[in-house]
Amino acid sequence: MSNAARRGDPQPEKAKRFAFSLRPPRRLKFTREGKFFLGITLGVGFAAINTGNNLLYLLLGLLLALIVVSGLMSEMSLRDLTVVRRLPLRAQVGRPHLVEIEVFNHKKRVPSYAIEVEDLRAGQPADKRCFFLKISPKSAQVAAYRRTPTKRGLDRHTGFRIATRFPFGLFEKSREVPADGELIIYPAVDPVHLPPSPAGRHAGGEGTLGRGHGEDYLGLKNLRQGEDPKDIHWRKSAQTGQLVMRERAREARPDIVVALDVHKPTSAGEEWDLAFERRIREVASRAIAHLKRGDVVTVKTSRGERTRADRGVGADPVLRYLALVEAVPAPAASEADDAAKTREAAAQ
Repeated sequence: MSNAARRGDPQPEKAKRFAFSLRPPRRLKFTREGKFFLGITLGVGFAAINTGNNLLYLLLGLLLALIVVSGLMSEMSLRDLTVVRRLPLRAQVGRPHLVEIEVFNHKKRVPSYAIEVEDLRAGQPADKRCFFLKISPKSAQVAAYRRTPTKRGLDRHTGFRIATRFPFGLFEKSREVPADGELIIYPAVDPVHLPPSPAGRHAGGEGTLGRGHGEDYLGLKNLRQGEDPKDIHWRKSAQTGQLVMRERAREARPDIVVALDVHKPTSAGEEWDLAFERRIREVASRAIAHLKRGDVVTVKTSRGERTRADRGVGADPVLRYLALVEAVPAPAASEADDAAKTREAAAQ
């Protein structure tokens, strides 16, 4: 810590504020009408200087006054605005979702007019905007835009671009506000028709959810005629004076394992990447179909990772993992095995 900071000297803080004030906080861009207006202003200025006509000087002053007024009023509209983004809980490739944008005007007396908010995302063009005609003092306005993702993965929002063309539409003044946000885009899911369940299985399938002939016990019940006496609970029968037997649960359904190869060969190109995305979509579709039928689904990758889901927890664990999974370079041994299999197939 410096000596000035130990003494409580405010000079470093003042220097920091001064350095921040030197940065350009606004961006100014001419509109089509603004370019014409600027051209007319320059033309009137040259004519006034060359001719010395007082009327032309008066007209030039009016045109310049409009530019100054436009800058001041647009600055008043942009100041003291807070923007909040509300992302959905889930999003999926090919399905539109809404993103809410809320703008709060902290000014006590001055409203903000013609505010345009552009949602910025990392590595993607800013193509979604919300327009607010008027935001009253000490109040908020909410708008939403619709977006349809085309690619799975993590969608990172980095901030907002707040712009206005108020009052005359001659210039567009804007400023950027950082605001982080993340949304996981699930892979697309296609309808899959599964074969009927094998005989003896019941939908819903965990062992504690119904009676059957499994290894687990649900409780005790009185022995009925024709039932197997090997399940008699002799101690409880001696206490109650009548035959009591253990009631078994039905066998739990085995997990449905869906394999996914994430090892990418060194020589693979863009075609392999497209096939990998198609495989992820197929795995997601099969997993959803099995979950709807009541199966327990486990997605297993060639790297040894496992993700399990059932009807109780829903499809989110599987879809979230498939949304974020990435291909990894294949080990040298597996590449050699693949090359050997290719040579054998060519020889045959």
